[in-house]
Amino acid sequence: MDAVASLSYFFPELILLGTAFAILLLDLFLSDKKILGFLGLAGTVAALAFVRYPEAPLPLFFGLFVLDSFSFFFKILSLGIVTLTLLASLSGGQEQREAGIHAPGEFFSLLLFAGFGLIMMGSSNNLLMIFLSIESVSILSYLLVGFLKKNQRSKEAALKYLLFGSVSSGVMLFGMSLLFGLTGQIDLSLIQQKLAATPAPQGLVLLSLFLIMVGLGFKISMAPFHMWAPDVYEGAPTPVTAFLTVGPKALGFSILLRVLQTSFLQLQGEWSYVLAALAMLTMTLGNVIAISQTNIKRLLGYSSIAQAGYILMGLAVFNEIGLTGVLIYLVAYAFTNLGAFLSVITVSNQTGTDEIDSYAGLSEKSPFLAASFTLFLLSLAGIPPLAGFIGKFYVFSSAIEGRFFTLAVVAAVNSAVAAFYYFKIVRLMYLTPPIERGSMAHSVPLFVGLLAALIGILAVGLFPSPLIEFVQRVLI
Repeated sequence: MDAVASLSYFFPELILLGTAFAILLLDLFLSDKKILGFLGLAGTVAALAFVRYPEAPLPLFFGLFVLDSFSFFFKILSLGIVTLTLLASLSGGQEQREAGIHAPGEFFSLLLFAGFGLIMMGSSNNLLMIFLSIESVSILSYLLVGFLKKNQRSKEAALKYLLFGSVSSGVMLFGMSLLFGLTGQIDLSLIQQKLAATPAPQGLVLLSLFLIMVGLGFKISMAPFHMWAPDVYEGAPTPVTAFLTVGPKALGFSILLRVLQTSFLQLQGEWSYVLAALAMLTMTLGNVIAISQTNIKRLLGYSSIAQAGYILMGLAVFNEIGLTGVLIYLVAYAFTNLGAFLSVITVSNQTGTDEIDSYAGLSEKSPFLAASFTLFLLSLAGIPPLAGFIGKFYVFSSAIEGRFFTLAVVAAVNSAVAAFYYFKIVRLMYLTPPIERGSMAHSVPLFVGLLAALIGILAVGLFPSPLIEFVQRVLI
């Protein structure tokens, strides 16, 4: 399909871009930057309203992108993530005032541009557009992490992120160029046809795949490519941290799944066990190091690394239950982790610190916030009947059905370890007296975001059938 015809299916993306540029323009004239944030929210909601479910896969812009049920799923997920991140950015507080409300309008426009990049990642169907979409999100992420220009930790985090990201991008690009040299193609489906018709040296094909996985492993914070994550998550503005732990990670998994399913399915016997080993390493490192953390953002950062390990279980087994589990887990994780960070923002706005000790006695100061944060932590731990349990049930079931018993046992042990440090925070909130007495206020945007995330984890956990059926249609 040519560019002009493709525009009729490109309305959500055009709305995001138009809103982002409108915010940049209006920033020159509006003194109240909060209006720009609400304009960004209106843009994401309007984009969601124009998302269309494709009856059949449609190649857009001469086949550079594809509009199918898979890209539709991640388009909805990306827009939802950006919407909740914008709500978090409108919450007030010292850090958020510098990063959001009273900052120049480019903060909100950068978030919308990043949302556009995420949608492109989910729709990319060839190596060139995969690389360009990943790099566009990466560059925008570097800017967002370093947005607190007067904050030393923010600047240091942005520099580390840039250095690690540049190296991983270079390695991934080398793997893509090697694959192009072996097949002469950049379209994923044509690569698969070429490899099936004229088999290339299997060692070189696997090498190209593993080099590509290095770059994608950086995006999803998969061990041993996770070193950047804790420092970046701690130094970035908290709304940006929430975005990074969910948005690029989810879309990184979407590209990895599409690449494995489209181009390398015939080599599953070779890469499946490698992914299983990386899944065990990722979840173990994330959970073990999280135990000793005293900063809530670092703890949730290591937790997000461990969560990536659980999601990798479904990809490693790569059966029907596993792939269904990956998509369900991504939805559950998005609601859960964004909700957890919305709770963190509320507490840090009131206390001025991200130390875990500041959560002592939170149930007395704000029963609603303590209960909400507890539910998000329980969902991360995989406790029924919350969304996290449904995701873990599917990925565990896939490992058992695929006879990956070692992977299932390691994941079960890691879940117990994770429950320990999640419940440590719950104990602080309910069984430890507060350092300072008094009530805790909630901003309206934060309350709306918390409520949306709560509804999400409860709806997926209590009524999972609609999501399961939708995910199965997406995979077909």
